[in-house]
Amino acid sequence: MELFSVVIRTLFFYIFITISYRLMGKREIGQLGVIDLIVSILMAELVAISIENTEDPMYLTIIPLSILVFLEIVIAYISVKNQKIRILLEGKPSLIISNGTINYHEMIKQRYTLNDLLLQLRQKEIKDISQVEYAFLESNGKLSIFKYKPFQMRGNYPMPVILDGKIEDTTLKYLRKNRQWLENILLNQNVELKNVFYAFYKKQKIFIIKKSGF
Repeated sequence: MELFSVVIRTLFFYIFITISYRLMGKREIGQLGVIDLIVSILMAELVAISIENTEDPMYLTIIPLSILVFLEIVIAYISVKNQKIRILLEGKPSLIISNGTINYHEMIKQRYTLNDLLLQLRQKEIKDISQVEYAFLESNGKLSIFKYKPFQMRGNYPMPVILDGKIEDTTLKYLRKNRQWLENILLNQNVELKNVFYAFYKKQKIFIIKKSGF
């Protein structure tokens, strides 16, 4: 009887967790943010305890699981709507290498060691840091790398200057521009900052994607 109960609970929670993750719209494990990872660990622990303790009613596990799924959906919705909360919960990419030069200040800030950097470069089959034009440490801990073109020619990678109506001051600082410069461009194109979904700098030009409905 106990074996039968374990089998039933295992099958039930397998289906329940599968549906829950579909509702939460989860990505692959390597792309999970901090909140996603915490929820995943809690859900795994709750299910494991429920399968082991067959004498406890299943609703004692289903209720907290449902609460976690609900909270995850609410947090994800708020994060999409509010950039400050999204950055607080998920963080933002950090520029680790710029024009072949390591940004040690940012590495210290992110507690990202040189060994971590070299390891991820080796995993991308890069032997020398001088081969890298840009490298961004993403919020999920992965390193996004843009190598120089042949003959050390610089690439034309898009640099985000506006995200969801918010100016990216870090990018402006890197481009050696200021807010007034960007606001003048928006004014010339008759676009309000609050109506900009995404704007990026590429080939010495600003490309603007407006929010739907504008």
